[in-house]
Amino acid sequence: MNFTNQYCYFYEDDLFVDTDRDGFRRRVITGDGLQLCFWRIAGGATGSFLHRHEDHEQLGIIVRGKLDFRINDDPDSTERVVLGEGEAYIAPKGVWHGDSVFIGDDEYGECWILDVFAPPRDDLLAG
Repeated sequence: MNFTNQYCYFYEDDLFVDTDRDGFRRRVITGDGLQLCFWRIAGGATGSFLHRHEDHEQLGIIVRGKLDFRINDDPDSTERVVLGEGEAYIAPKGVWHGDSVFIGDDEYGECWILDVFAPPRDDLLAG
């Protein structure tokens, strides 16, 4: 298919970019006030550290596989949450999240996550 509409984006495997973390690929689409980062992460991949965004809200939706991670106001909390396909999380500004375990699905062996950031993150603009 040849989609030429500048406002429409479709799944194209060759447009996903490898990152500096083993097993992490992404495709980023950026608008004026928000940004979508489509992650394809190999099951069992590591490299997601506990962090927070002071200037960005983050909304994540699990599309394939599962995400086992920490999300809490308290960075010392060890409570973990496991989200499966079709489930979502919100990390408002300043909320700690990460320390993730990515559980791959049966078909691709990957965890697919759609992360929406508002406003867009400058560090994701290049990819």
